[in-house]
Amino acid sequence: MKINSYFFAFILVFLAGLSWSFGAIVVRHMQDANNYVFQYLFYRGISISLILVFYLILKEGLSFYKNFLKLGLPGVLGGIFLATAFTGFIYSITITTAAVTLFMLAAMPFIAAIFGYLFLNELLRQSTLIAMIIAFIGVLVMIINDSVSGTALGAILGFVSATGFALYTVTIRWKPETPKFTTVVLGGLFCALFAFICLDFSFESFEAMPKINSYLSLLHGLIVATGLILYSLGAKYLPSAELALLSLMEVVGGVLWVWIPIFGINETPSLTVIIGGIIITFAVIYHGAGSKYKREPVTQ
Repeated sequence: MKINSYFFAFILVFLAGLSWSFGAIVVRHMQDANNYVFQYLFYRGISISLILVFYLILKEGLSFYKNFLKLGLPGVLGGIFLATAFTGFIYSITITTAAVTLFMLAAMPFIAAIFGYLFLNELLRQSTLIAMIIAFIGVLVMIINDSVSGTALGAILGFVSATGFALYTVTIRWKPETPKFTTVVLGGLFCALFAFICLDFSFESFEAMPKINSYLSLLHGLIVATGLILYSLGAKYLPSAELALLSLMEVVGGVLWVWIPIFGINETPSLTVIIGGIIITFAVIYHGAGSKYKREPVTQ
């Protein structure tokens, strides 16, 4: 691999993590976030799907629809797991601090390693097992004896989100030929469908949500979709260890952005959350250092 190709891929994946890190700020600027979760999920899911469809049209032309015929069971399951991850993330971050949600997402590689071992007979390295134990200790530190309201439930929902993302990666590895972008499009549509059904049963209306929340949900969809495109373009040229480390940009950046006053949030995580987050971050770095350097192509 040429050095300039490596550097370009590194920048793309770094920018993907940086893009995703701003998601927490977007949610934090919602008005009465707890009351408009379903509406937010609907608009964000639709925006993710539309942006990725537009990208596929630019990339493959009008024949992009043929990818939907190649999804099969892995694509459908992957879409369901992604919708679960999207939903868990929004619910988690609306009831607890951004730090709790994001640090729980950092544990996703370990969860994926477990499911990969159970369902795909993938090798579970000793370094992965040690890192999982360290990360579990970090999670316990975050949620035990913490005075922040909703920390435990928020951590559980963050874990649900991380599990959804992990299962998505496993289903994609199950059948590598499954079109990944199209699976994400399906995930966005499933998320929107779930939100629409829940709204119908709750007798709430889309018009009830403040306009600022509608704009923020569309912006969040743009952030997620842009990050996915950048990540997929760069990931095929980087080893898995570096991908795991670069994914920390979303976590570290997200916690930082909601803390510094310039973004108008000024959300300070508790000491136990900070300590637990440091432990989880160390676990991810340790896991990345113990990974074998091999490429994991991401193709459509």
